Amino acid sequence: MNPDALARAESLIATIPDFPEPGILFRDISPLLADPAALRTIAMAMAEPFVGSFDVVAGVEARGFLLAGAIAIASGTGLAPIRKAGKLPRPAGSVSYDLEYGSATIEMTDDLSSGARVLLVDDVLATGGTLRAGQQLLEQLGFSLAGTSVLMELTALEGRSVCGPVHSVFTV
Repeated sequence: MNPDALARAESLIATIPDFPEPGILFRDISPLLADPAALRTIAMAMAEPFVGSFDVVAGVEARGFLLAGAIAIASGTGLAPIRKAGKLPRPAGSVSYDLEYGSATIEMTDDLSSGARVLLVDDVLATGGTLRAGQQLLEQLGFSLAGTSVLMELTALEGRSVCGPVHSVFTV
């Protein structure tokens, strides 16, 4: 992967102070997503360690959808959305998990082939709860986890201790 292209892509991530609440530094990937070269660069970087080992990319709602779509197209694979509870007409499985500020449930259909090899992606690894729930959901539905990849990891929050090995393109 071209280090200059990765540095350029990372420079497009905006840091928004005090959003969604005071004291939080929100990492806004919208400028990166709007740039075709940067989007291609990060899609390829997120998939690179797993090339040839997955059939489908599963993206966690909502920004994970955007990244999963780009990775699926770049890698010639399918896409499976992992949605918040109540958003799918035919959920086949669900997993609830704790957040820093409450709890959440994610759901997925079972439209994939039995034993499908799935690359799980999201935008940020923070505390690891969402990614761990995604991993459990894939297991519950009988799919094979090919790996977990994120655009950026907030290392101070130690999410890897919850969800295990993760490929991170950027660390903060």
